[in-house]
Amino acid sequence: MPSPYRAIFTLPGTKSFSAAGLLGRMPLSMMSIGIVTMVSQLTGRYGLAGALAATVALSAAVLGPQVSRLVDRYGQRRVLRPVTAVSLAATAGLLVSARREAPDWTLFLSSAFIGCVPSLGSMVRARWAALYDGASRELHTAYSLESVVDEICFILGPIISIGLSTAWFPEAGPLLAALFLAAGVLWLTALRATEPVPHPRGEHGRGSALRAPGLQVLVAAFVTVGTVFGAVDVVTVAFAEEQGHKAAASVVLALYALGSCLAGVVFGLLHPKGPAARRWVLGVCAMAVSMIPLQLVGNLPFLAVALFVAGLSIAPTMITTMALVGQHVPRAKLTEGMTWVSTGLAVGIAVGSSAAGWVIDTAGAGTGYVVPGLAGAAAVAVAFLGHRRLRRPSARQQREGLAEHDRNDRDHRDEQHVA
Repeated sequence: MPSPYRAIFTLPGTKSFSAAGLLGRMPLSMMSIGIVTMVSQLTGRYGLAGALAATVALSAAVLGPQVSRLVDRYGQRRVLRPVTAVSLAATAGLLVSARREAPDWTLFLSSAFIGCVPSLGSMVRARWAALYDGASRELHTAYSLESVVDEICFILGPIISIGLSTAWFPEAGPLLAALFLAAGVLWLTALRATEPVPHPRGEHGRGSALRAPGLQVLVAAFVTVGTVFGAVDVVTVAFAEEQGHKAAASVVLALYALGSCLAGVVFGLLHPKGPAARRWVLGVCAMAVSMIPLQLVGNLPFLAVALFVAGLSIAPTMITTMALVGQHVPRAKLTEGMTWVSTGLAVGIAVGSSAAGWVIDTAGAGTGYVVPGLAGAAAVAVAFLGHRRLRRPSARQQREGLAEHDRNDRDHRDEQHVA
């Protein structure tokens, strides 16, 4: 492992919580694509499959920030275990309903509660932020590492999920995703030494982290970015099936994630100079431009190359996004702030999955790549319109963030003294 990455693991417990985060994040790439594969195999209806995946994503978008707000207030262990139990029960309900050919409403009801799943990526990044607060180089490397972990999940997840569902039985992909989630959450919450200190007082009662104008821009942009991701997943599965090689979709999507993974590794070795907001806008533009070759795709090999190249812009943009969240959101609301970005992605994935499913059913798989192309253009528009808000937090935001930081630290010291 290159030295910047090796250096961040010198603190005790870092390897364990990062590994637990990897395991618990596998459902990110397995659950939605597993549901699409399962339902399309059992019913042949891509529109229904995309709508169910969209329901899961929308549920996560609504419930995820609330879960993270509770985590910031009460701690990871007390919150994550019960909400994970709800998500696992809902997953079981979906699998049984799909197998028994239950009415569509039962599938949607179960899907709505699957989204009650904690954002493990935000939980792990919050642990890094607590350990390396103020150390920008180490935190950049840690965020880069976690983006690489995300992409490892997206490399392995679709291969495992689609492969098992097509070669074994349709429910195998979502079922294994649920098992990964249970194991990851139990492991992570057992690691108490690195769990961030909760902040039950301070500014929590005075509004959401989403009040920060900079965070609003990031979330709005990531709705469009998520639309790209959701559409690419659904269209790629349908396109591979149209080409007569449905199982190959997992390999093609893995190459998409591999491009991002490699870019994230390299980006983590660097120490970028200049404003993060400018790098972020350039990253969003690169993601949008990379969608243009998909409009010309005619076969799977060309699609695989195009998606690999498209993936190169993802991780650097995500890493810069998390750095910007840290600049615009007080530390006591950091988990919630990061989860709002994930929520934007979830909403976008819902829109992209549903829109792509409708286009595929109406005009065929090849036409479906118009959806991520339009979404990429929308992302550029949002990035340019919101750039001024991202250049730096306002003086008032900085003062409020520092004041809240000091208050929470005093509260924590007082609690320790009383104990």
